[in-house]
Amino acid sequence: MSKVIPSFKHFTKSLGPGLITGIADDDPSGIATYAQTGAVFGLQQVWLALYSIPFMVVIQEMCGRIGIITGRGLASIIKSHYSRSVLYFSIFLLLLANTINIGADLGAMAESLRLITPLSIGVGLLLLTAFTIFSTVIIPYKTYVKVLKWLALTVGAYIIAALCVHQAWGAVFQALLTPHIEWSKEYILNITAMLGTTISPYLFFWQTSEEVEEEVEHKKLRFFGRGVPKVTKHDLKEMRSDTIVGMAISNLVAFFIIITASSTLHTAGTTGIASAAQMAQALEPFAGSFATILFALGILGTGLLAVPVLAGSAGYALAEAFSVQEGLGKKFSQAKGFYAVIIIATLAGALVNVLHIDPMAMLYYSAAANGILAAPLMVIILLIANNKKILGNNTNGVVSNILGWTIVVLMGVVSLFTIWSFF
Repeated sequence: MSKVIPSFKHFTKSLGPGLITGIADDDPSGIATYAQTGAVFGLQQVWLALYSIPFMVVIQEMCGRIGIITGRGLASIIKSHYSRSVLYFSIFLLLLANTINIGADLGAMAESLRLITPLSIGVGLLLLTAFTIFSTVIIPYKTYVKVLKWLALTVGAYIIAALCVHQAWGAVFQALLTPHIEWSKEYILNITAMLGTTISPYLFFWQTSEEVEEEVEHKKLRFFGRGVPKVTKHDLKEMRSDTIVGMAISNLVAFFIIITASSTLHTAGTTGIASAAQMAQALEPFAGSFATILFALGILGTGLLAVPVLAGSAGYALAEAFSVQEGLGKKFSQAKGFYAVIIIATLAGALVNVLHIDPMAMLYYSAAANGILAAPLMVIILLIANNKKILGNNTNGVVSNILGWTIVVLMGVVSLFTIWSFF
């Protein structure tokens, strides 16, 4: 027993960028997408929560490996080895999608805060925006990562909420294991939204950079993006374990949200939801106020984790593109441009809510933008991950390439169908 406890402590301590990336994937926008999926389609698309796991793992593992081997962020590597036009176009779409995503997340968090406190949505939005900026810019990286890890525990709220509602487990597991496809505009659009909010470009940039941040924190690099770290097989093994755990938890949460919405909203004949907060409120007639409070707390917790990740990934990308100092491990005075991007992206996201754009429309457009941007970015990631000049002997294996190119083709086809359907 004494050997088991230290090994478990070591395992939990080794969790970091992969776990945080996976939980950030379940941001309020993602929650609303999963809830919308269950409300509109019932269990018909729950299989995506299972079958997307290996694709998520393999893409994020490539990003983690690129960061840990090179000691550089993704945008920096793209800038050094590929066309500047590709870099700037990718960053433009990333910033656009992230800003809309931040807006949708902050709006959902403010609505959820209103469900459990007397604060108005406007006041809640101001407080959450200020807290996000403060925690990202002021709190030291070592403490900040610990805060993000604790916030990761809030995803348990969705699992508990799902268990508060009666589930037809036989039908659930049959739908989980048996893919169901319909070639309609609405069905494919929702698959695009599901994949776009699950395999998102901002996660590519974030995990690559966070692996480098960890190397700086553990003295394997003196400065972010400078020098080549000494990486052992053990380091790579820990990174892979961290990534697998993070992606598995991410999709487990998606699974529970979909079945919760299916067994409540869909069963009651609801044809859709306007926001993640509405999903929380809609649970009360079925599972009582406890489930509503749990779901609202889950939205707040994951949002507080996800918004800094969204803004941070934009900061890393722009800082690397224009060669300015970057890194959450640096103080504001040492990386003013990097932190300025994070502050502006967060404020811009908050201001999106002032425009009174329909939250679900905002969600779908951001998810669609993520889905469309993901395929070409994954092509670049695959090229980097197979480039011996960049990764030496740590390039992709056969399985990674098969899974990687398969998801590129699948998301490319789904994205093209979605674009075509709009016109």
